[in-house]
Amino acid sequence: MHYPSSLAFAWRWRYFVEPSEWSVGMSEDYSAWVGRTEESTDVLEPARSNALLVALGGEGAGVTGDPLPWLHHWLYFWDVRSPEGLGVDGHPARGGFLPNVALPRRMWAGGRLAFHAPLVLGETVTKVSKIVKVEAKSGKTGDLVFVTVEHSLTGHSGALAIVEEQDLVYRGAAAPGSVLLPDAAAAAPEAAWHYELQPDTVLLFRYSALTMNGHRIHYDLPYAVDEEAYPALVVHGPLQATILAAQAAKNLGKPLKTFDFRGRSPAFAGIALHVTGEPAEGGATLATVQGGSERTTASATV
Repeated sequence: MHYPSSLAFAWRWRYFVEPSEWSVGMSEDYSAWVGRTEESTDVLEPARSNALLVALGGEGAGVTGDPLPWLHHWLYFWDVRSPEGLGVDGHPARGGFLPNVALPRRMWAGGRLAFHAPLVLGETVTKVSKIVKVEAKSGKTGDLVFVTVEHSLTGHSGALAIVEEQDLVYRGAAAPGSVLLPDAAAAAPEAAWHYELQPDTVLLFRYSALTMNGHRIHYDLPYAVDEEAYPALVVHGPLQATILAAQAAKNLGKPLKTFDFRGRSPAFAGIALHVTGEPAEGGATLATVQGGSERTTASATV
């Protein structure tokens, strides 16, 4: 895999709330959190990346020096906490690097990435994270707090490799029955590129483990249903983004220059997830589809 010297890669996930539905709300002042930084270092050891490829049905034959597969940097830089350092949702407890937001639900809401140089398996990479924005808003579904974190990744040579802006959203409690299970009997979508993935509980557990993602909606069914009002275990948004990016690169046969990703509605374990794509001018449009409706959509250019 070859990256152009200036590779713009954008990913955005709309967390089921359109910007037009927002208004400024909540009186908390989070300005003191803006500008906070933290730094971490990790080795992109091949085993972790290979394990995800195998979990998705691939060979997992990457060795030191091979290009890091698309979005596999999310498998590294674990934030491992003691039991006392976790919140009830399984995420790290609040009030450390990230703001101490009182709203009970939190989720990775999207992001924008720019690739400046390749990363390869086996190299040591440094990530510097900085809080660049905190916004409190009110929408039709209640209060929301958006936190934008910028991550800058540099390889062993010291050259900047990736700049990523990650959007996190904090929300109030969901009403029971507010999220419905997709229709498992819905017909498969028609698309130029299409394959069917079965997102079972084992795949969700493996991805949670490989990313050290403790959010219980992905593996703890009673918690997902009783506490966050989901009808089943939730398929990770970053996992779907990773699958769509790989689908685009494979079918286009060229390195991706840009990638835009949005979540339309949650996808769930136990129901077929259709990974679809169509060639478009300069790239492709893609989507995951479950129960006859789009769960995530994406566009890519090469």
